[in-house]
Amino acid sequence: MARDLRGFIQLLEERGQLHRITTEVDPDLEIAEIANRMLKVGGPGLLFEKVTGSKFPVAVNLMGTVERICWAMKMEKPEELEELGKKLGMLQQPKPPKKLAQAVDFGKVLFDVVKAKPGRSFFPPCQQVVIEGEDLDLNELPLIRPYPGDAGKIITLGLVITKDVETGTPNVGVYRLQLQSKNTMTVHWLSVRGGARHLRKAAQAGKPLEIAIALGVDPLIIMAAATPIPVDLSEWLFAGLYGGSGVQLAKCKTVDLEVPADSEFVLEGTITPGEILPDGPFGDHMGYYGGVEDSPLIRFHTLTHRSDPIYLTTFSGRPPKEEAMMAIALNRIYTPILRQQVSEITDFFLPMEALSYKAAIISIDKAYPGQAKRAALAFWSALPQFTYTKFVIVVDKDINIRDPRQVVWAISSKVDPSRDVFILPETPFDTLDFASEKIGLGGRMGIDATTKIPPETSHDWGEVLESDPQMAAQVERRWAEYGLGDITFTEVDPNLFGYDIKL
Repeated sequence: MARDLRGFIQLLEERGQLHRITTEVDPDLEIAEIANRMLKVGGPGLLFEKVTGSKFPVAVNLMGTVERICWAMKMEKPEELEELGKKLGMLQQPKPPKKLAQAVDFGKVLFDVVKAKPGRSFFPPCQQVVIEGEDLDLNELPLIRPYPGDAGKIITLGLVITKDVETGTPNVGVYRLQLQSKNTMTVHWLSVRGGARHLRKAAQAGKPLEIAIALGVDPLIIMAAATPIPVDLSEWLFAGLYGGSGVQLAKCKTVDLEVPADSEFVLEGTITPGEILPDGPFGDHMGYYGGVEDSPLIRFHTLTHRSDPIYLTTFSGRPPKEEAMMAIALNRIYTPILRQQVSEITDFFLPMEALSYKAAIISIDKAYPGQAKRAALAFWSALPQFTYTKFVIVVDKDINIRDPRQVVWAISSKVDPSRDVFILPETPFDTLDFASEKIGLGGRMGIDATTKIPPETSHDWGEVLESDPQMAAQVERRWAEYGLGDITFTEVDPNLFGYDIKL
């Protein structure tokens, strides 16, 4: 199976989801402004063929819709992503099979793991051109600057690859990098990330940390690297599980690391522990500019690339953005794993408008009083990526959690704030959340919007209004007789009901 960016670009073009722009554009602000407008309307991916100051074309917005994310994952519908989640859940917490069918299913998953093992490429396309030493100039890459207040040019969709200096275990992450000079960049990663842990261990060993940045890879591999699921498997194996076959890897030229063989560009360098420079500010996913932080400095000494490379990029900001589409897809993958961790949860949703992790809506099959509160508390501790979820709304299983109108109805009709809202004060929190009174420390709110049962309430709950089944069937049969046959019940425009939703 192909594992390259251009194969995905070709797929998008064949399906009418790619627009080529031949007019010259500036990577400073202009590319992001065009892409941002396209993202807001769910438009096609963009390929800028003529970029000011660079000979390389730029691809952006390739993952700008959930549909295209599914295509990148070799699927057609978001629901299919849950099957992948079931596989990962079985690997995370394998249980002894009680039936033959369960044993067969687990055997299939193990076979998938075998197929997902990475392969090796000895003549990798990513090394068709090699640039070293003084000839290396990062200014020749079409790095973008998305917002006017940004500190400089950035790399956003590069696979940042490091290795534990003791165990040799690699880590693959997606972190932002800021251009500092012709051959240096700073990397912005949280202290809990794999790359940061590797740097600390390198510092303890008194060694520099080798690092490689793979640019322009198959989006499927980016999705694997961005998946923070607590399974003891490498990101390369994840990518193989996602795609159904192993990723072809190649050894770097000057560092002891491996990268996807079909990468468009590869940067090779080292970080000397303790060598830092100010990084930021930059527009962030919260919709504001972030702060300035001292960040590790990478010194690059080698750049390799394909003979006709394409530069892939994106940028953060208030949704919709490509990172939000990726989060929606990951939401589907997490769902079976979450059900495995918290059995009463039937479904959950992280709305894009809530930055894909600040608010969660979960539905439960309620069986006893207090269950909604228990489910909310269990959700916060189920997976590491839910640590920074600020609001959890719990509803009954018959509520469509992906329809905000149904969720608002459940909150309005089933919640008594004095009884059903609980707050956990001063918990560890996201340092990018400026709403917190203390940076890095904030509160969480749980809302029980389920139907109450004794002793949660001392009175009977009202009976839900429903149509008479026989009359509903009669009206269905006679619909055309009423002269209403040309009226079809498709998705209703919410603006008809007083909303003001503009593209």
